[in-house]
Amino acid sequence: MKSFLKYTFLFALFAGVFYVFALLVWGIVMPEKIKSNLNYRIGSYGHMYTRLKEVNQYKDLDILFLGSSHAYRGFDTRIFQKEGLKTFNLGSSSQSPVQTKILLERHVNQLRPKLVVIDVSPLILSGDGVEAALDLIANGPVDKYCFEMALELGHPKVYNTLVFGMLSSFFSLHKNYTEPLQKGDDNYIQGGYVERRLDYYHPVQLPVKTIELNQELVNSLIDCLQLLSEKQIPVWLVYTPIAPSNFRRYIGNHLFDKQMGRLGMYDNFNNILSLNDSLYFYDADHLNQNGVELFNKRMIEVMKEHKLLEAN
Repeated sequence: MKSFLKYTFLFALFAGVFYVFALLVWGIVMPEKIKSNLNYRIGSYGHMYTRLKEVNQYKDLDILFLGSSHAYRGFDTRIFQKEGLKTFNLGSSSQSPVQTKILLERHVNQLRPKLVVIDVSPLILSGDGVEAALDLIANGPVDKYCFEMALELGHPKVYNTLVFGMLSSFFSLHKNYTEPLQKGDDNYIQGGYVERRLDYYHPVQLPVKTIELNQELVNSLIDCLQLLSEKQIPVWLVYTPIAPSNFRRYIGNHLFDKQMGRLGMYDNFNNILSLNDSLYFYDADHLNQNGVELFNKRMIEVMKEHKLLEAN
């Protein structure tokens, strides 16, 4: 029995060492297209690397924005600054409430916002949170929150990327990396916003889609609200406008609104604003700069109507 336990332990030790070594070599040498089980892309789509570096320079915010690309492409910090509001946009690509919770746990005590705005949508709350987890691991610190996130999601790709992220940090593989502020059509704006070159959406027929939310992600959103409630920070849940032709294809929009409304202060700006697909969007899901400006100005009006910033 002792011999069996000894060899089992030695095998497990060897397997662990081999896994770590193989993963390091695989992550460095192999091209992206064949690494289906590992996705470590520093400086990837969305400027999360730069955003996470810059956020450390901020504190005492009026508004902290969180959410998916609808957030970092939809809340223009310059527009709010013109209203005398100090803001930061901590959105990230496909950010689910699992990642929102991590970002709050990391930064909310430092940022001390008077108001937190969280972008919510059926698209994000119906997903699995994996893409955003990979983005967060590759572009930010690998800390205890990343481990908790990996355990919560339980996805092999997240585990592999997490281990590779630890190795990358240990061996300083990307210590000299600097992310360009201008990448393709995207321009990173101080404060976390990403402005896209002005473009226009050409609507196409989209298939009907029934809203089926991932309850685990909804529970994570509730956790975020509870965390902020304990710190007495008001929260505003916002459904950022998507192209009307896209919005109309969802079955169950009214039920989604009811569910979000039960969680707290919530507004669906697809019902508040009437925006033309071709004039104010660059694709089915995202506003162009003309649309962002109309949306943000209306947001500020509604925010004043709710007296949200007077709560603190």
